[in-house]
Amino acid sequence: MRIKEIRETSVKLKTNLRNAAFAFDEMTTSVVAVITDVVRNGKPVTGYAFNSTGRYACGAQMRDRFVPRLMKAKEEDVTLDPKAFDPDKILKAMMVAEKPGGDCERSVGIGTIEVAIWDAVAKIADVPAYKLIADKYRGGRFEPKMFCYVGGGWYAPGKGIPELLDEVRMYRDLGYTLIKIKVGGAPIMEDVARLQAVIKLLGDSKNVAVDANCGIPPGMRKAYAEALKPLNLAWFEEVAHPNDYAGNAEFIEWYGNPVATGENLFSLEDVRNLVRHGGMRPGVDIVQTDMPQSYGLGTAAKIVRMLEENGWSAKSLLPHGGNQMSLNQAAGFGLGMCEAYLNVFGDFAGYCDDLKVDDGWMTLGDWPGMGFERQARLIALMRGVGP
Repeated sequence: MRIKEIRETSVKLKTNLRNAAFAFDEMTTSVVAVITDVVRNGKPVTGYAFNSTGRYACGAQMRDRFVPRLMKAKEEDVTLDPKAFDPDKILKAMMVAEKPGGDCERSVGIGTIEVAIWDAVAKIADVPAYKLIADKYRGGRFEPKMFCYVGGGWYAPGKGIPELLDEVRMYRDLGYTLIKIKVGGAPIMEDVARLQAVIKLLGDSKNVAVDANCGIPPGMRKAYAEALKPLNLAWFEEVAHPNDYAGNAEFIEWYGNPVATGENLFSLEDVRNLVRHGGMRPGVDIVQTDMPQSYGLGTAAKIVRMLEENGWSAKSLLPHGGNQMSLNQAAGFGLGMCEAYLNVFGDFAGYCDDLKVDDGWMTLGDWPGMGFERQARLIALMRGVGP
């Protein structure tokens, strides 16, 4: 049971949304197909993944370095046998001849391939990926239901408070109760007015979080802390540059309420430095590693273990992503909740077509692998890359 071929293609996300830092007009993603030598129903079992959202396609690194190394590795190191599958050995094979540091240049490509391999292995085992994760790292314990919040409140041309409230009503009508709104892309008082309108609609400020996407200049952070602190929101996300640990700690001192960050960190060492030097408080603040962008699920397991060794609970880790991959990861690792992106990022956002949210909670299904086959438009795109 081994890899026969790995293919990659770049796909444009097709969205005109923006946050406080940048617009997504040119954004692409890599779709990966890991074709195995295991045949079912006359076709090779194939694992798929894409490199989440917010990072561009990275096929050159895959084709030039990571894929050739996997194909040359010893069979026992890259076996897809579910009983012998070792993501640490697969990572080691892709990291041959890589210099320490500079993780963001390679972690997205490596992580996307690694997640596609998890999809393939889970399909070979004929189990959901969340169960394979739980069997490997949690003694088989997984979360049959996940709380899901919506990442929304985007800035868009001609979008004012009435249009924002229409967006929030749509999420509420679909069963979501916690909504995350973009801030930092408009004057402070305009952002406050947007948030006050959403809080009034939802009835509780704890049903509202905010995301600045690292777009607030250092000189404006204290003003944002003072303006938004009285709103008592669920959390304030990414006020500082991902590696500005001192800036994050300073903002926490001013703001006091829960803060979230980490989706743009790319390694175990990055996240360890965040909890050491970023002012983050176990039981209060939130870490948001994006696993396919951070070397994959084997590294995610190490991040969870590191957090627990430093007094954190896995429930404080809320993975960035808003897709079927992050849903499996959250359920398998027993994380706090899962993000959802609706009607954005084209075919890559959202979950299985038949999954529904009830009062914020989603009951997982019994699907092979990540469950992409139950996302009709996405799997059609992915199969265009595979055999």
